[in-house]
Amino acid sequence: MKSGETLTVRALNRATLARQMLLERVKIKPAAAIERLLGMQAQLPRPPFIGLWSRIENFKREDLRKAIDKREVVRATMMRGTIHLMSRRDYLAFRAPLQPILTRASARSKFDLDAALAAGRAFFGEGPRNFDDLRRHLLQLHPKGDERAMGYGIRMHLPLIQVPTDTPWGYPGQADFTLVESWLGESIAGDAKPNALALRYFAAFGPASVADLQSWSGLGAMKAVVDELRPKLRVFRDEKGRELFDLPKAPRPDEDTPAPVRFIPEYDSLLLAYSERARIIADEHRRKIFTPNLVVPATFLVDGFVAGMWKIDGKKLKLDPFVKLSKKVKEELDREGEELLRFVTA
Repeated sequence: MKSGETLTVRALNRATLARQMLLERVKIKPAAAIERLLGMQAQLPRPPFIGLWSRIENFKREDLRKAIDKREVVRATMMRGTIHLMSRRDYLAFRAPLQPILTRASARSKFDLDAALAAGRAFFGEGPRNFDDLRRHLLQLHPKGDERAMGYGIRMHLPLIQVPTDTPWGYPGQADFTLVESWLGESIAGDAKPNALALRYFAAFGPASVADLQSWSGLGAMKAVVDELRPKLRVFRDEKGRELFDLPKAPRPDEDTPAPVRFIPEYDSLLLAYSERARIIADEHRRKIFTPNLVVPATFLVDGFVAGMWKIDGKKLKLDPFVKLSKKVKEELDREGEELLRFVTA
């Protein structure tokens, strides 16, 4: 491919699926898979397990549990100020570059941030504790203060790790938090430049635009960063003429490469990593997925694109297709769905 070549929507789809390990399941350990994906969004505990099941060959729930228990994988606030599973190495490396978006998220609150952070560090330094207890503690220290705003500011500024338990999906609904130094035995890296983060984004989600990178990370003003990285990147165009950037040797399969049906969990980064999402979901279907309540439902892919939503009701898998499904596709979904049910309800 020549620099500046136009890539079709299908070509971008197949490139994305290849990076996301959705063209075929891969033999890889959970921590390495999460690192390849550059994190997995994890507002709810269960979705990352399903996301890895769809991507890793012979994946079992205890595989991820072991990686979490060994502290190879952590659950913490990262991109866009949301909860993610990250590899230990990526969390330590990329927490600092993401601080601007975390700072901006709590910038409107009016309180003494330095005093709140000192109180938060002392509180969590005593051991794993939850945010309900923190807010009560803050009210005792500052009876006239806004304990929720202070708690949110602490969550956005202090590098805190959620503590796993023996619950089925690794974390309870109300998890305890602890300082990164207590959990991992070291502090986050001091380098706040986002250049390495940008390169890793293109490896996991490219070819992609500056706007896509900003949408995924929550960071602004990334054009200057990408311009600095241009000598290391290959440049393409999409069918709308937007510049797309990628690593020179990253996989870009032929657009006719077969793509199997796949079940994608709630909040999967596959749907959230781009400002322009046509490569994974048709524009006419987006409003069914991205609604004002900010809940991103579980979806399934047919020929690489979102073709509907799914949910498990009791011990039954229910599909809500957006398009007419052929008999062959229905059979493929039935087979894959039976395996998914066995995994989830085991």
